[in-house]
Amino acid sequence: MARVGGVDIPNDKKVPFSIRYIYGIGPTLAAEIVDKANLDPNTKVGDMNEAELSRLRDVVERGGYLIEGDLKREIGLNIRRLVDIGSYRGLRHRQGLPVRGQRTKTNARSRKGKAKTVAGRRRVTTR
Repeated sequence: MARVGGVDIPNDKKVPFSIRYIYGIGPTLAAEIVDKANLDPNTKVGDMNEAELSRLRDVVERGGYLIEGDLKREIGLNIRRLVDIGSYRGLRHRQGLPVRGQRTKTNARSRKGKAKTVAGRRRVTTR
């Protein structure tokens, strides 16, 4: 496996798909990086020579892209700022609830965690 941007990328995939294993690089950015490095998008990473790999590493690491740890740190700082200023979005982050206006009466399980059953709740019926 080739190492680019501190991440082992798969050798058996084409370059644009392989570099998407790096956190912060999606389809558009991958195509842009391959273009800047003057690489053939149909080449598999395992078939690249050392010169091509070093060009790819150079573009990814020195191209001014936020990837991996730097990107995660910046996202964390942005969330920390929202929490510190007490904005609505910050409160939702602090409470572990959906931030972008989704409903919470049903669904939102990935954000709220496993459902906790509340004991002793009975519906009062009036006759």
